[in-house]
Amino acid sequence: ESDDDSYEVLDLTEYARRHHWWNRLFGRNSGPIVEKYSVATQIVMGGVTGWCAGFLFQKVGKLAATAVGGGFLLLQIASHSGYVQVDWKRVEKDVNKAKEQLKKHANKAAPEINTLIEESTEFIKQNIVVSSGFVGGFLLGLAS
Repeated sequence: ESDDDSYEVLDLTEYARRHHWWNRLFGRNSGPIVEKYSVATQIVMGGVTGWCAGFLFQKVGKLAATAVGGGFLLLQIASHSGYVQVDWKRVEKDVNKAKEQLKKHANKAAPEINTLIEESTEFIKQNIVVSSGFVGGFLLGLAS
Protein backbone atom coordinates (compact mmCIF):
# COMPACT_ATOMS: atom_id res chain seq x y z
CA GLU A 1 0.00 0.00 0.00
CA SER A 2 1.13 3.52 -0.66
CA ASP A 3 1.27 6.37 1.82
CA ASP A 4 -0.99 8.44 -0.45
CA ASP A 5 -4.11 6.40 0.37
CA SER A 6 -6.95 8.59 1.49
CA TYR A 7 -9.14 7.67 4.42
CA GLU A 8 -12.78 8.46 4.94
CA VAL A 9 -13.76 9.99 8.27
CA LEU A 10 -16.88 8.32 9.64
CA ASP A 11 -19.22 10.55 11.65
CA LEU A 12 -20.93 8.14 14.05
CA THR A 13 -23.80 10.48 14.86
CA GLU A 14 -24.82 10.70 11.21
CA TYR A 15 -24.21 6.98 10.77
CA ALA A 16 -26.49 6.21 13.74
CA ARG A 17 -29.29 8.29 12.24
CA ARG A 18 -29.12 6.41 8.95
CA HIS A 19 -28.68 2.90 10.39
CA HIS A 20 -31.35 1.82 12.83
CA TRP A 21 -29.48 -1.29 14.02
CA TRP A 22 -26.93 1.06 15.60
CA ASN A 23 -29.69 2.64 17.70
CA ARG A 24 -30.99 -0.78 18.76
CA LEU A 25 -27.53 -1.89 19.80
CA PHE A 26 -26.28 1.25 21.56
CA GLY A 27 -29.55 3.01 22.34
CA ARG A 28 -30.79 6.37 21.20
CA ASN A 29 -28.63 8.30 23.65
CA SER A 30 -25.20 6.83 23.00
CA GLY A 31 -23.51 10.12 23.90
CA PRO A 32 -21.84 11.15 27.16
CA ILE A 33 -23.26 9.92 30.47
CA VAL A 34 -24.37 13.46 31.29
CA GLU A 35 -27.11 13.22 28.67
CA LYS A 36 -28.46 9.87 29.92
CA TYR A 37 -28.82 9.99 33.72
CA SER A 38 -29.77 12.44 36.45
CA VAL A 39 -27.12 14.03 38.65
CA ALA A 40 -28.07 11.85 41.65
CA THR A 41 -27.79 8.67 39.55
CA GLN A 42 -24.41 9.76 38.22
CA ILE A 43 -23.08 10.46 41.71
CA VAL A 44 -24.33 7.10 43.00
CA MET A 45 -22.89 5.21 40.01
CA GLY A 46 -19.53 6.97 40.38
CA GLY A 47 -19.52 6.53 44.14
CA VAL A 48 -20.31 2.82 44.07
CA THR A 49 -17.76 2.03 41.36
CA GLY A 50 -15.19 4.21 43.13
CA TRP A 51 -15.80 2.50 46.46
CA CYS A 52 -15.40 -0.95 44.84
CA ALA A 53 -12.18 0.11 43.11
CA GLY A 54 -10.79 1.67 46.30
CA PHE A 55 -11.68 -1.36 48.42
CA LEU A 56 -10.03 -3.75 45.94
CA PHE A 57 -7.01 -1.44 45.61
CA GLN A 58 -6.62 -1.46 49.39
CA LYS A 59 -6.86 -5.27 49.66
CA VAL A 60 -4.51 -5.94 46.75
CA GLY A 61 -2.08 -3.32 48.07
CA LYS A 62 -1.96 -4.97 51.48
CA LEU A 63 -1.44 -8.37 49.89
CA ALA A 64 1.36 -7.07 47.66
CA ALA A 65 3.06 -5.27 50.56
CA THR A 66 2.87 -8.41 52.69
CA ALA A 67 4.31 -10.57 49.90
CA VAL A 68 7.19 -8.19 49.15
CA GLY A 69 7.96 -7.59 52.83
CA GLY A 70 7.75 -11.29 53.67
CA GLY A 71 9.97 -12.21 50.75
CA PHE A 72 12.53 -9.60 51.78
CA LEU A 73 12.42 -10.85 55.38
CA LEU A 74 12.94 -14.47 54.28
CA LEU A 75 15.82 -13.41 52.04
CA GLN A 76 17.46 -11.56 54.94
CA ILE A 77 17.03 -14.56 57.26
CA ALA A 78 18.47 -16.90 54.63
CA SER A 79 21.38 -14.52 54.01
CA HIS A 80 22.10 -14.17 57.74
CA SER A 81 21.98 -17.95 58.22
CA GLY A 82 24.44 -18.52 55.39
CA TYR A 83 22.04 -20.20 52.97
CA VAL A 84 22.24 -17.36 50.48
CA GLN A 85 25.23 -15.24 49.48
CA VAL A 86 24.29 -11.92 47.86
CA ASP A 87 26.76 -10.35 45.44
CA TRP A 88 25.94 -6.70 46.24
CA LYS A 89 28.36 -5.30 43.64
CA ARG A 90 26.56 -7.24 40.92
CA VAL A 91 23.18 -6.11 42.28
CA GLU A 92 24.34 -2.48 42.20
CA LYS A 93 25.65 -2.89 38.64
CA ASP A 94 22.36 -4.42 37.46
CA VAL A 95 20.30 -1.71 39.18
CA ASN A 96 22.38 1.03 37.53
CA LYS A 97 21.96 -0.68 34.15
CA ALA A 98 18.19 -0.85 34.67
CA LYS A 99 18.11 2.86 35.62
CA GLU A 100 19.85 3.81 32.38
CA GLN A 101 17.45 1.71 30.32
CA LEU A 102 14.49 3.33 32.06
CA LYS A 103 15.86 6.80 31.36
CA LYS A 104 16.38 5.90 27.72
CA HIS A 105 12.86 4.46 27.28
CA ALA A 106 11.13 7.15 29.37
CA ASN A 107 11.77 9.80 26.74
CA LYS A 108 10.21 7.64 24.02
CA ALA A 109 7.05 6.91 26.02
CA ALA A 110 6.35 10.55 26.92
CA PRO A 111 4.14 11.41 23.88
CA GLU A 112 1.92 8.37 24.51
CA ILE A 113 1.57 9.27 28.18
CA ASN A 114 0.73 12.88 27.29
CA THR A 115 -1.98 11.67 24.90
CA LEU A 116 -3.43 9.40 27.58
CA ILE A 117 -3.44 12.26 30.08
CA GLU A 118 -5.18 14.57 27.60
CA GLU A 119 -7.84 11.94 26.82
CA SER A 120 -8.39 11.26 30.52
CA THR A 121 -8.70 14.97 31.27
CA GLU A 122 -11.25 15.39 28.47
CA PHE A 123 -13.28 12.42 29.78
CA ILE A 124 -13.27 13.85 33.30
CA LYS A 125 -14.38 17.25 32.02
CA GLN A 126 -17.25 15.71 30.06
CA ASN A 127 -18.35 13.51 32.97
CA ILE A 128 -17.42 15.65 35.98
CA VAL A 129 -20.30 14.46 38.19
CA VAL A 130 -19.51 10.75 37.72
CA SER A 131 -15.79 11.45 38.11
CA SER A 132 -16.37 13.33 41.37
CA GLY A 133 -18.51 10.50 42.71
CA PHE A 134 -15.83 7.99 41.69
CA VAL A 135 -13.06 9.89 43.49
CA GLY A 136 -15.16 10.20 46.64
CA GLY A 137 -16.11 6.54 46.54
CA PHE A 138 -12.50 5.53 45.86
CA LEU A 139 -11.30 7.42 48.93
CA LEU A 140 -14.07 5.84 51.05
CA GLY A 141 -13.11 2.41 49.68
CA LEU A 142 -9.49 2.97 50.68
CA ALA A 143 -10.56 4.02 54.17
CA SER A 144 -12.85 1.03 54.77
